[in-house]
Amino acid sequence: MNLHHEYSTISLSHQGAVCIITLNRPQVHNALNNTLIYELYDAFDKLKNESDIRVIVITGNGQTFCAGADLKWLKDVMKYSYDQNYEESLKLAELMLLIYTHPKPTIARINGSAIGGGVGLMSVCDILISADTAQFGLSEVKIGLVPAVISPFVIARIGLANTRELFITGERINAHRAVEIGLVNKVVPNHEIDKYVNEVIQQILQNGPEAVKTVKELIFKVPQMNFPEVTEYTAQLIASLRISPEGQEGMNAFLEKRPPSWVSKKGKSK
Repeated sequence: MNLHHEYSTISLSHQGAVCIITLNRPQVHNALNNTLIYELYDAFDKLKNESDIRVIVITGNGQTFCAGADLKWLKDVMKYSYDQNYEESLKLAELMLLIYTHPKPTIARINGSAIGGGVGLMSVCDILISADTAQFGLSEVKIGLVPAVISPFVIARIGLANTRELFITGERINAHRAVEIGLVNKVVPNHEIDKYVNEVIQQILQNGPEAVKTVKELIFKVPQMNFPEVTEYTAQLIASLRISPEGQEGMNAFLEKRPPSWVSKKGKSK
């Protein structure tokens, strides 16, 4: 993938095995519009097959992560037909599912507040690290709408009880409340966010690339299975991994007390 591809609403940068996707509409607080949704989909879709990229970080340019729907976009969709609105909503839903099921581990570097669809965009990531200055809101009901497309992913993160409260009241919460309910994994001082994100990246890069991809599939599939299905699936999965090249290398490295092939002697990922 050409990481210098010319997007108009996002920017991509490459740091070793890490791709950083930055929402790049700071003048409107990185609000979502049709173009941003399509460009994010294109970037994440292309990154699926990039073997050199092992971690994806998504963040925002400026002081906001993502302010939800763009006001101009809202004015436009008010004039759309049902079919036009359905197509636009479906593309957003497809973007959310693409990131949620992405084979690469994803980190949301939440540099500032996230509202509405912005909460959805961070919720589909694997690990969420937030600046302590961020605020979060699911306030769609205040304008007669509901957070429909993002609801499965928010519910998966914070559970039904917390979702009921935030969806029904539209209350805005701070970062410390967000970590209490599981909406984010860690809250850190704003000036230290890169330090913590980099620590998580280095932890991931110590792990087998295929194992990380497979464990993401495991997390997605297991909750959807009944016990007979999950018994068979998990037994087959671990059996196949134990005889796989990566599994063999990892176990041999552990027994021989040396770094596995995907980690350099200095402890940094290759």
